[in-house]
Amino acid sequence: MVIYGVALLAGCMITGIFIGELLGKLIGVQANVGGVGIAMLMLILLSDYLRRHGRLNPVSRQGVIFWSSIYIPVIVAMAAKQNVIAALKGGPAALLAGALAVLAGFALVPVISRIGNAKAGGFDAASAEDES
Repeated sequence: MVIYGVALLAGCMITGIFIGELLGKLIGVQANVGGVGIAMLMLILLSDYLRRHGRLNPVSRQGVIFWSSIYIPVIVAMAAKQNVIAALKGGPAALLAGALAVLAGFALVPVISRIGNAKAGGFDAASAEDES
């Protein structure tokens, strides 16, 4: 049932936020440090663990997959918005660092793509159509 996906998501989110707040206090920052990332990792690990141990029937598994698919893009968008606001308040150095990181990411896309193709043994769609 889809409700199990919601329950797993909520449990991971609450636990991740709690751990992030705790980490923030431990290092002396008045902020949540990595709580969303911790929650995302917990969601991935717990859903995989439950699936491997047969604790999720197919309908429940679909609910977890559905909510996992929605959760990650929404949280990434929320975190990106916070980063942009912080960068605008941080001044030109923060904006320059962000712009350089984006440019480096764009520059690395072809490199990573070639690495992926090399590991796949040069597999492409044309050769797959020839074999079928």
